Amino acid sequence: MNETRDYAAHHMHARITGRKARLVADMIRGLPVNRAVEVLTYTPRRAARLLEKVLKSAMANASQNGDVDVNKLYISECRVDDGPLLGGRPRWRPAARGRAMPIRKRTSHLRVRVAETVDAVLTSDPVAAPEKGRAAEDEAES
Repeated sequence: MNETRDYAAHHMHARITGRKARLVADMIRGLPVNRAVEVLTYTPRRAARLLEKVLKSAMANASQNGDVDVNKLYISECRVDDGPLLGGRPRWRPAARGRAMPIRKRTSHLRVRVAETVDAVLTSDPVAAPEKGRAAEDEAES
């Protein structure tokens, strides 16, 4: 029986747009946590700092359980949802034909979930996976 346990952390109302943070979240989704921390450390985007903190928090949540090996964790879910616009008195910017448009200060919710499974999941490298195509099918048949 393949039993998985997962541990989560989130940062609500992060002051970054979801579109910018999703670029970084797509880079680490599905990676082992040690590799993901390396990737985030050397990524020169502001969203990488925020997601690195959330990832380390999820790792710390997992380490609170005594029988969890932190080195065997991988990122099972990395999600960036749009949060509310910052409220208060909105500022206005000029628009065409004498109108005014509000300045939108966007926020996002960063969610990271790490899971522990058997080693077979961690040894498969998604980058080095063989391509499935016509040539691979022909080789398999012969």
